[in-house]
Amino acid sequence: MFDSRVTVLVGHFGSGKTEIALNAAMDLASQGVPVTMADLDVVKPYFRTRSARALLTESGIDLLAPDGPNIHADLPIVVPQIRSHLRSSNHRLVVDVGGDDIGARVLGSLSDVVPRAETECLLVLNFRRPSTPDPDRAVDMVREIEAVGRLPVTGLISNTHLMDETTLEVVLDGLGLSRETGERLGLPVVAAAVCEELADELGTMNVCPVMALRRIVMPPFEMPKQRATGPLFAVN
Repeated sequence: MFDSRVTVLVGHFGSGKTEIALNAAMDLASQGVPVTMADLDVVKPYFRTRSARALLTESGIDLLAPDGPNIHADLPIVVPQIRSHLRSSNHRLVVDVGGDDIGARVLGSLSDVVPRAETECLLVLNFRRPSTPDPDRAVDMVREIEAVGRLPVTGLISNTHLMDETTLEVVLDGLGLSRETGERLGLPVVAAAVCEELADELGTMNVCPVMALRRIVMPPFEMPKQRATGPLFAVN
């Protein structure tokens, strides 16, 4: 997981895709790997890679995303540098794509330069969200995203959670549903993403590779009021 030159993360709104993209990029950077992130999320206004711009900069990660007056625009704005990074770069590229088939249209617009032999496309699944209540809907979502994004999904990341109310039982239930989805599609579940507090306990069970998530991006209504900028949600 995250060994390819390009890693594309897709999934419905609320799946936790952006959090996983940020954690993956920061893990790579901490290992001394040159990393660039591309924010192609045009679907949700509150949870975006670009919201953590300050933390990415501190971690030595380049961010390709709309800036200036367009930073929070819900428009299919594609930064031109993304195309050149897809064609060739000595950096690992982590791409955060907006939810479902609507967001995947932006990815489809770049399909002519996506290096398929060097790219993994991972779908993030959260079965506690209305958009993916069961494997049937998850399978449909994969097919919709592949059709519009013009890129085959190569693996699944199980990330079923209930924010601060997540329990190990919730995580394991989601992992089982992700595996059922993978069996139907012929795709591997490459990891179970889980909060740091539950990662060790899940890891001892040896049921799946575990990705421990540090919570990075928060919506405005959860921000500490005294902070105007910082690593959780940078105000630009």
